[in-house]
Amino acid sequence: MHITETTEKVFAAIDDIWEEELLFLKTIGSFKSTLGNEKDIQMYIKNHIEEMNMKATSFVPDPKRLSSYQNYGHVEWSYEDRPVVVGEWKTNQPKIGKSLILQGHIDVVSAEPEHLWKHDPYNPTIVGDKMYGRGIVDMKGGVAAMIHAVKALQKAGITLGADLQIQTVIEEECTGNGALALLDKGFVADGALIPEPTTLRAMQAQVGVLWVRVKVKGSGAHVERAEKAQNAINKAAYIIQALEEYREHINTKPKHPDYSNHPHPLNVNVGTINGGDWPSNVPSECTLEARIGFYPGENPADIQREVKEWILKATEKDTWMKETPPEVTFYGFSAPGSSHSSDLDIFDSLNNAHQLTTNESLEQTAFTGTTDVRAFDEFGIPAVCYGPSGGNMHGVDEYLELDSLKMLTQSIAAFILDWCKEEQTSE
Repeated sequence: MHITETTEKVFAAIDDIWEEELLFLKTIGSFKSTLGNEKDIQMYIKNHIEEMNMKATSFVPDPKRLSSYQNYGHVEWSYEDRPVVVGEWKTNQPKIGKSLILQGHIDVVSAEPEHLWKHDPYNPTIVGDKMYGRGIVDMKGGVAAMIHAVKALQKAGITLGADLQIQTVIEEECTGNGALALLDKGFVADGALIPEPTTLRAMQAQVGVLWVRVKVKGSGAHVERAEKAQNAINKAAYIIQALEEYREHINTKPKHPDYSNHPHPLNVNVGTINGGDWPSNVPSECTLEARIGFYPGENPADIQREVKEWILKATEKDTWMKETPPEVTFYGFSAPGSSHSSDLDIFDSLNNAHQLTTNESLEQTAFTGTTDVRAFDEFGIPAVCYGPSGGNMHGVDEYLELDSLKMLTQSIAAFILDWCKEEQTSE
């Protein structure tokens, strides 16, 4: 793929609006868009899309409507005032290319403990060639890039040969129901690009993920008679140890081919623990929640059964828990893994765009987490993740490398031209 006059115009437009893109990213990075707090940023993005002369639609997901899908994640919270957003750029000419969805999530994980950050997590700060802030690399940087790639095409006067959508979704970090809601409503296309942070590599595979909650029961008392009580927090230590052993167990099993060279592809993480209410009380309950990874091709329901059996078997080592077993339930992620053939047309178009931008061949990667790509799998839509580089994702002082953001914006624009084609207007 060679740089054409059209591509040069678009890349020049990206240069012209670069400072605008950085300001946009800093602005959306300032929204504390954690679970339940997504409305304000979504309305900001919707208004921005409307200013681009695109038809914008927003609505809240309906969990009852979505519950029959394989990729649905069970929720224990409301969707009130938590919209998904889509903008449509439709061509008025006969279709000569393939339609496309550019999708990104705007939800972020907590930045706590915020006092450990060198920079305010919700006041994005540029230091050298990096921008710091919660969600800046995962994945508001990708959202800024995809929107400004489209703005550059518009600025260059390009008319696309197929329809294009910009989608911003909620709950990529916990269920994936936001992406599922848009697809269910009919906002589909011939392909999709999600600019998750992949260090400018194409994501070929991702693991499945589920969340488990374990409520351990004790027998509370004043600490004065603790020897006669059963401390639920202490008992929870058996579960934590069991999950550590399960992590090692699943990583000794034969690996999925996409992960054959990965030393430790499946992770188990105890993410929350809550128990007790007073230092001098023996706690009667302790609840812990964990994330479990599993390979593409494995059924989430089968993994849930395996995890529950593993936990309950571990409790048999303790006399109290054997008679008073913990309550094991699942919620949030029940996400199957995903694996794609590199022969798909979408990888060819992305490779063309990547080579044009970087002068290098596109590398592929297998991700040990999950993304919204799996929702597109259920609808038979080829999708790929390809995004910027950075560091400390989900950690303290998360950052985005700005050089990669510029390259990403160029690559997305080139990819759109290759996938959707340019409508040739007569003079």
